[in-house]
Amino acid sequence: ITESERGVIKETWARVYANCEDVGVSILIRFFVNFPSAKQHFSQFKHMEDPLEMEGSVQLRKHGRRVMGAVNSVVENLGDPEKVTTVLSIVGKSHALKHKVEPVYFKILTGVMLEVFAEEYAKDFTPDVQLV
Repeated sequence: ITESERGVIKETWARVYANCEDVGVSILIRFFVNFPSAKQHFSQFKHMEDPLEMEGSVQLRKHGRRVMGAVNSVVENLGDPEKVTTVLSIVGKSHALKHKVEPVYFKILTGVMLEVFAEEYAKDFTPDVQLV
């Protein structure tokens, strides 16, 4: 990844991260509505069906902040591949070993994140930015 690309990512991410809690909640709600089987890994809200109930969940909001915080750690360290690897390894191992989350859910969640960013930040998340 080039220095210019890192700059584009960081600049765009700063706008998204400024509203990290609401964006994190939007991502998780879409993830759980579109892929309800993912909820099995979350005892505190696995029985929630109504997006409005999910939106009001303190636990879901807290997890949304954690998801966004992990992505923020990756973005902040884009120039340091070792740190990025460490962050992703910690998150991946925790979810795989402790929570028994299948790796496919990370790919699905990544796609959901990109959809939400493109919709909620269309002005900033242009097709050119999406290519980076």
